[in-house]
Amino acid sequence: MNTVSIKANIDRTFDRLNDAIEHMALLENFTAPRPSTAERAAAGKALREKVPRKAHAQYEPWSGRPDPVAILEQQNLTRAQKLVPVRFARMLASPFAFLRGSAAVMASDLATTPVTGMGVGACGDMHVSNFGVFASAERNLIFAINDFDEVHPGPWEWDLKRLAASAAVSARFMGGDKEEAEAAAQAIVRAYRKRMRRYAEMGYLEIWYDRIDERAVLDTLSPKGQRAAMKVMDKARTKGHVAVLEKLTEEIDGEHRIVEELPLIVRETHTEKGVPINVALDAMLRSYVDSLPIDRRLLLSRYRIVDSARKVVGVGSVGTACWIVLLQGIDGDDPLFLQVKQAQTSVLEPYVDHKLRFENHGRRVVVGQRLTQGSPDIFLGWGEISDHGHFYVRQLADMKGSIKFNEGGDQGLEGFAEYCSLCGWALALAHAKSGDPAMIAGYCGNSAALDEAIGKFALAYAQQTDRDHEALDQARRSGRIAVAAADVVK
Repeated sequence: MNTVSIKANIDRTFDRLNDAIEHMALLENFTAPRPSTAERAAAGKALREKVPRKAHAQYEPWSGRPDPVAILEQQNLTRAQKLVPVRFARMLASPFAFLRGSAAVMASDLATTPVTGMGVGACGDMHVSNFGVFASAERNLIFAINDFDEVHPGPWEWDLKRLAASAAVSARFMGGDKEEAEAAAQAIVRAYRKRMRRYAEMGYLEIWYDRIDERAVLDTLSPKGQRAAMKVMDKARTKGHVAVLEKLTEEIDGEHRIVEELPLIVRETHTEKGVPINVALDAMLRSYVDSLPIDRRLLLSRYRIVDSARKVVGVGSVGTACWIVLLQGIDGDDPLFLQVKQAQTSVLEPYVDHKLRFENHGRRVVVGQRLTQGSPDIFLGWGEISDHGHFYVRQLADMKGSIKFNEGGDQGLEGFAEYCSLCGWALALAHAKSGDPAMIAGYCGNSAALDEAIGKFALAYAQQTDRDHEALDQARRSGRIAVAAADVVK
């Protein structure tokens, strides 16, 4: 297993801060000089000598490459076995679906590619369907990354390469040719590079408070793109808790109850390990509430739990424990839906030399989201249940909206490059908040060298994804894996 270093950042103030806390020497840390923006940019540019930008075009499966199906099977050992066939069925839907569900496979591949060693808060599962609009705490619509299950300190290149590869796979999925696929991948890198240059020139608080809000989104799009974006945002405004209440529940004896939809939504009486649901809920609440600040505890305390159910979500997450909890406020028209989701080891962790200073993976997800997203859910929290592992909690629905990609949907391909540019911008903002924008910008430069290199990588990895998708289908045909019937997979 190849492990990479992410210690090339010359500004080590955060590491010194953590060391200072342990040795009670904080004042010295806060009075020590910092490298200037120019020095950090020059250090980033100097890394081109170690890793030329054109080196990022390289992708060849190495001789010891693990069997991708075996990687997925290993992940499944810690998942609900009755849901594993659903996971495989969703991944087999298309090469794009396979890419979405195989972050662990790509993490293994990325660990063999060149890196500069500059670390960021890496999402770990970057793809074009992991972005969307949502309501900030101030009730404004924001465009940003929306999935953080795999977040972990890691090389900035891994996120960018996975996102670019997903654009190439998506473009082909929608009926585009090789040139359109490469153009979509390059659009991501170009936007990332240009936005990072801008962030390199901004102050720390200015970066921290920066948002890709509704106005910013519309200002970057063509008139047709603006109309499409406004439809998504208008729909998102209608998708609050009341709308989810109408969609997921029915009224029984004057109270709302979650409607079962086997096997995807199930009102269980016990957890997978046989613990009564009420006992597990109590343990979850004890741990979760402890992670919340006092003001959020007060707000949460005003609600009462009405119902709960297990709900299958996503592609790569299928089989991990995921529950929805319906709470009620003043009356039945004042609902709150919380999602309680199992948090496991990030797919990036085995491949980087950085270890977190805390062990709870739910906390890792929450900290990663707060650090990189900038406008997090007010009910974000984490915890641990004995014998059931780590988890995190978030709102199930809060004015959220996203783009759907359809096979052969070339009508969506026309504006896809614009969408990809927004994704590249959002990724640059996340990395600028969690890494060193001046060093990254210094390395990326002003030319299209990096765009072209990662565009080539994206095409090569799209071909790898096709091969891996075929390998999974071969495993289905041979009987190696069980796959759920189409009528139970949505």
